[in-house]
Amino acid sequence: MITAKKSLGQNFLADRQVARRIVESVQPCTDDLIIEIGPGKGALTAMLAEASGYLVAIEIDRRLIEELQDKFAADRVAIIEADALAVDWNGLLDTASGNWRGVTGREGEPRRRVVANLPYYISTPIIERLMAVGPRIFDMTLMLQSEVVERISSPPGSREYGYLSVLVQYHCHATKLFEVPPGAFRPRPKVQSAILRLVVRERPAVEVADRARFFALVRAAFAQRRKTIANNLKAARLSLGITQEVGAVLARAAIEPQRRAETLSLDEFAKLFHALFE
Repeated sequence: MITAKKSLGQNFLADRQVARRIVESVQPCTDDLIIEIGPGKGALTAMLAEASGYLVAIEIDRRLIEELQDKFAADRVAIIEADALAVDWNGLLDTASGNWRGVTGREGEPRRRVVANLPYYISTPIIERLMAVGPRIFDMTLMLQSEVVERISSPPGSREYGYLSVLVQYHCHATKLFEVPPGAFRPRPKVQSAILRLVVRERPAVEVADRARFFALVRAAFAQRRKTIANNLKAARLSLGITQEVGAVLARAAIEPQRRAETLSLDEFAKLFHALFE
């Protein structure tokens, strides 16, 4: 019997009803290429593979890989030993798409969809990696700590709204689907989980000339949440390369200097970026 490794943040989904509800939320079909991150013992894998055209499961734990390979036919399911934080996502999507065409006999491109039960301690960096792939992925159904789901899906003005909210909402439409209780896992985690659906936008929510610089600005704006947007920008003048007077820039962007970053919408962050750098 394989036991969970604390070092990998493993909590295996053990409730079949919850697993079925997640798969019903995904609604996979033969047009779909499913990328499953962290399949664990395969609670979702079998149901996803049965309905989709082709499934690639990314697993870092060698003990689980051997068990999964014994369970699933290699022509429909590929089990890859890899770290989702280190894998070449564009290369993986290219190879998997070719395999989808070979298995289904279809032309064109599949709908590339991600399903994941993410370890809590690496959920944010993996989401950042997935955002970088952009519209090559159609959507993502993610099991995350409930607190992270709230943070991602929160609107401007809420206490949870922050850098991660802006990053994800720039790229995706975010919807919280439902909560998953600790008792659905083995071992039982100490936190509540939730299912988040992210549908990737064909175009970002706002247009900016330099995305890396835009998100550096957003990070700086949230650097110290209790400080005003004016004070955070002044503190980041050197790192952001701000050469203008901050008050004048905020005036051009029609943003009052005493506001905090958590009150700014995506449109307002874009206006601030344009006023600073364009």
